[in-house]
Amino acid sequence: MTRPGEADIEPVLSEPGPLRIHHVHGDPRAALDQVLRDHLHHRLRQAETTDPEFAAGTAAETVGFTLRGGKRLRSTLAWWGWRAGGGPVSGPVAQHALTACASLELLQTCALVHDDVMDGSGTRRGVPCVHRVHEGEHRENGWSGEARRYGESLAVLVGDLALAWADDMLAGALPGVLRPEAGRTVWREMRTEMIAGQFLDVHGQATRSRSESLALRIDLLKTASYTVERPLHLGAAMAGAPPAVAEALRSYGRDVGVAFQFADDLAGAYGDTATTGKPVGDDLREGKTTLLLALGTRLALERGDTEALELLERVGAGAAPSEAAAALERLGARERVGEHCRGLAARGVSHLDGVELPDPVRTFLTGLAERIGEEA
Repeated sequence: MTRPGEADIEPVLSEPGPLRIHHVHGDPRAALDQVLRDHLHHRLRQAETTDPEFAAGTAAETVGFTLRGGKRLRSTLAWWGWRAGGGPVSGPVAQHALTACASLELLQTCALVHDDVMDGSGTRRGVPCVHRVHEGEHRENGWSGEARRYGESLAVLVGDLALAWADDMLAGALPGVLRPEAGRTVWREMRTEMIAGQFLDVHGQATRSRSESLALRIDLLKTASYTVERPLHLGAAMAGAPPAVAEALRSYGRDVGVAFQFADDLAGAYGDTATTGKPVGDDLREGKTTLLLALGTRLALERGDTEALELLERVGAGAAPSEAAAALERLGARERVGEHCRGLAARGVSHLDGVELPDPVRTFLTGLAERIGEEA
C-alpha cells in the first residue's frame, strides 16, 4: 500500500538540482514555487537519511501538502513588501529574500493542518484532510488503537514538521537579506499572533461566544495579521523600508486582512464547495465566533425576533447551517458584513495614498483589495 504522501516524493526528487533565480520583475509566484521546491527537495533528501519510512510518510506528506494547491498569497505579499521597501529584484540578496518569503508557505501548511484537526474538518482544498487520510489508513489496515487518535496524531506531526522547516528555511535565508534582525523580529511576532488568534477562535467556539468585539479580535490576529499585514511587514522589514512605508503597508494589511476574513465567512456560509474546497456551512455547524453570527445575534435581539434568536443560539449545538444562514440573511447580517468588507477593502487602499511605491506593488495591492471587496 502506498503511504499518504509517498507518491509526492518522486515528482519532487526527480526535479533537477537547485535553480538560481536571476531576476523577478513581475509576478513572483513562479520564482517562489521554484525556491520552495528546491528547498523541499533538499529537506526530503535529508529526511531519507534520517529514516526512509519517515521520509516516505510524514516528510513526503508535508512536501505534498505544501506544493499541492494554495494561492501563495502570503509569500507573494512578503515579496511585494520587499519590493516596497526598496529590496533588489535580482542577484544573491534577492535570492535570499525569495527564500525567506517562501518560508511562509510552510508556516501556512502548519496552520492549515493543525486548524483542520482542531475543527474536525473533513476536506481541505477539495480532498480529505491529513488527519482523515491517516484515520482511514489506520482502519483499512486494522491497526491497533483508535483510528481517530492515530489520524490526528500524524496530522499534528505534519504540522510540527512544517513549522520546524519554516523556521529553518527562514533562518537560512535571513543572513543574506539587507536587515536580517528586523525580519526575524516580525517573524517571531507573527507566529505568536497566529497562535493567539487560533486560541481565541477555539475558546470562543467552546464558550459559544456571540461577541462582535471578540470576532473582530480573532479576525485581526488569526487572519489579518498572519495573512496580509505581517507578510507585507516581513518583506518590508527585511529590506529596511522607511517607517512611513512600513506603517502604510501594515495599515493596509490590517484593513484588507479583516476584509479578507469577512469575505471568507460569507463564502463559508453562502458559497460553493467547488470554489472554497470545504463544505459550505462548516463554520456555522461548528459555531465559530464570526462577525456574521455575532452581528446576526445582535440584530435578532434588537428586533425582538425570538425565533431567529433561538435558532442562532443553537448554532454549533445542532442548528442546521442552512437554516442559520437563511436567518442571518433575513436579518440583514449578510448584507452588513458585505458592506463592512467593501468598506475595509477601500480604506485599506487609501492607506497607500501619498506613499511612494513601485508601480507593480501598488497595482497588486490595489487589485487584491478590489477583488476581496467584489467577493463580499
